[in-house]
Amino acid sequence: MVSAVPIPQRIVADRGFDALYGLEVLEHSDELVRAQVPVREELKQPMGLVHGGLFASIAESIASMATALAVMGDGMAAMGLSNQTSFVRPITQGTVHALARRRHRGRTTWLWDVEISDDAGRLCALSRMTIAVRPLPQDPSPVPKVRSPVSQGSSPPGDQPP
Repeated sequence: MVSAVPIPQRIVADRGFDALYGLEVLEHSDELVRAQVPVREELKQPMGLVHGGLFASIAESIASMATALAVMGDGMAAMGLSNQTSFVRPITQGTVHALARRRHRGRTTWLWDVEISDDAGRLCALSRMTIAVRPLPQDPSPVPKVRSPVSQGSSPPGDQPP
């Protein structure tokens, strides 16, 4: 069994994809997550709107994270299985706010609804996230490299003498 490590309520992503777009988790439990992302020019599409992929990314990250924190102590992993995001209104400035609520906690899947809103509290996108819960891999060793026939000294197909 994996030992539980206390996790602070406020988490600022400092590496990986979440750090690239600036995810800040303000509050989390196995039932609710609040997060935000400050709007920057790099997060906008050519029309000046925050890119819809950001909304979907926030939803997947916070739902997966909250599920993972709840199941890791039991030797389980969590990963996104389905992400369905509907866009209601654009965000062009300020902060993107996210509120995730767990709707189902099953043995192999969890279901979350994630509301994305602007600084005025208006709904801008709604995501339904299904998170798969599976056993952690027992052997994390890398897959062995396979040498190609060329690197083993043989000629590539078609280059062999008759």
